[in-house]
Amino acid sequence: MKVLHDHGLAPYHTFGIDVTATQIVEAENIDDFIHIWHDSSFNNMAKLVVGHGSNLLFCEDYQGVIILNRIKGITLKETAANFCLHVGGGEDWHQFVHWCVDRNIGGLENLALIPGCVGSSPIQNIGAYGVELKDVCQYVDVLDVITHEIKRYDAETCQFGYRDSVFKHQLKDGHIIVAVGFCLPKIWQPKIAYAPLNQFDIATVTLQQVFDTVCEVRKAKLPDPAVIGNAGSFFKNPIISKIARDKLLVDYPAMPSYGIDNQHVKLAAGWLIDQCGLKGYQIGGAKVHPQQALVLTNVGTATAQDVIQLAQFVVDSVAIKFDIALEHEVRFMAANVETNLAEIQA
Repeated sequence: MKVLHDHGLAPYHTFGIDVTATQIVEAENIDDFIHIWHDSSFNNMAKLVVGHGSNLLFCEDYQGVIILNRIKGITLKETAANFCLHVGGGEDWHQFVHWCVDRNIGGLENLALIPGCVGSSPIQNIGAYGVELKDVCQYVDVLDVITHEIKRYDAETCQFGYRDSVFKHQLKDGHIIVAVGFCLPKIWQPKIAYAPLNQFDIATVTLQQVFDTVCEVRKAKLPDPAVIGNAGSFFKNPIISKIARDKLLVDYPAMPSYGIDNQHVKLAAGWLIDQCGLKGYQIGGAKVHPQQALVLTNVGTATAQDVIQLAQFVVDSVAIKFDIALEHEVRFMAANVETNLAEIQA
């Protein structure tokens, strides 16, 4: 365990908001986590485990200890049909995807350049270009910090949903993802139904082409957090009934939608925000990204309140124009507990 002397959180979350924590520590193994939870100096402090902080908005100074998950390691085993990978929760997600592509292990390439750590990926059930974590996850190893037990949850037990999992609910507190297992077929099945990957021929496309294209598109559309503070997609794509979608299509025939089941469709939140004319809209140091309306950014001087006010303005604008309630995908952290936009603005 390494206790950091600097209490500033800007380097440890991709929004780069200038907030502080009471304490920041690094955990490099399971024993570190157990020690932190049972160390008398941390007993009465709120605790938050963070990977790269790529899906967090600290709404104020955090009155507790931030624990940086730095458990590393990638173990590869093979069966006749599959590549089986056991990956430490503190590994960088994109670097892990790159590691697989370099070894001609397919299945994760559509998820390239998603910021964050491997241990964070099941919480959100990250997804992009027709692939979600639930499609490739075999298990998640979880540490119960009270009992010191490590329990393995298979994909079904993780209760994966759209940007959702059991780790946001029953296993939210006192449980830490220390490793994730992946099972990737040796016979690669490219997923290229979504644009811009649908330009390729499924019979000839290569793993490297898919990986490179996903990286190129994400770099072109999404700001680099190292340059412009942001937490990626700020809002979830709303799911509505087909009946409600058909009513909207009367006034907005170009509105994109994607089938979920026989009764529901998913809309593109970025498109809805764009139709409200909000690309480039700015409040204080917080700005809707000019190229991707789904991303709220810190242009360098944003306070947490700037981002909160901008998020509320976006939500209100979409509600007025489309009668659709956007939900934020980014986690909001108050002084010592997770919160949300509605609670903050109440």
